[in-house]
Amino acid sequence: MTVIPLGGIINGVKTADPPRGYTASKDQLLARLARVEGQVRGVRKMVEEDRYCIDVVTQINAAQAALDKISLGLIDGHVRVCMQGEGGAPEDPGERVDELMGAVGRLLHR
Repeated sequence: MTVIPLGGIINGVKTADPPRGYTASKDQLLARLARVEGQVRGVRKMVEEDRYCIDVVTQINAAQAALDKISLGLIDGHVRVCMQGEGGAPEDPGERVDELMGAVGRLLHR
């Protein structure tokens, strides 16, 4: 039996990409990102219209909160799919944990 790795190239032919933690909910994720994109366009419009500073900051915070929620969902999917040996995660469990904690650290320290 021949094992074909996911997301690689064999004899010049690209194999299927590995599943990602968000694959099952990709449409929902894209819809949420589109809403955030709309929020950011709204902030730009507020600035163009010389809206009150605190109102602008409030909308920026709302957009950041939405992105944070999306990020947490992606991390959840990563833990449930990618860290279980699928999705192209590093083979070494220690590397997987280091990679995950690095991502969480970047999320928390912005």
